Amino acid sequence: MRVVIQRVTEAAVRVEGQIKGQIGAGILVLVGIETEDNEADAEWIASKLTSARIFDDINKVPNLSLIDMGGDLLLVSQFTLHALTKKGNRPSYIRAARPEQAIPLYELLSRLLEEKLAKTISRGVFGADMQVSLLNDGPLTIIMDSKNKE
Repeated sequence: MRVVIQRVTEAAVRVEGQIKGQIGAGILVLVGIETEDNEADAEWIASKLTSARIFDDINKVPNLSLIDMGGDLLLVSQFTLHALTKKGNRPSYIRAARPEQAIPLYELLSRLLEEKLAKTISRGVFGADMQVSLLNDGPLTIIMDSKNKE
């Protein structure tokens, strides 16, 4: 499971012009699920996302996690995070999990995040053509991968 985390002051996802998820200060998480992913990957990602100390304390030092600062989370599925670009000019998405595998893991990740944050998170619509808007704070963007533990 690979995620791109962006610290934001606000973010939203739209499908067919309708807002499906919207947050204030917190993190926008783009998540790509691959064929080798399982429940352990979702658990590792959920733990890392909610405890990563990427928010400033009163001294402007990044010592606070999403849990500490009570921030929001917007979760958006993005299979293109597993694009293979080594050969040719057209990316291959062969490593991306098919919906029958990816949707249950996406749902599990969502539930785990809500449990850890003790609140409802906002989400995109799995498999939909989405337009994501954000105001990156910092900017701060981090990539995590449950297979490489990066």
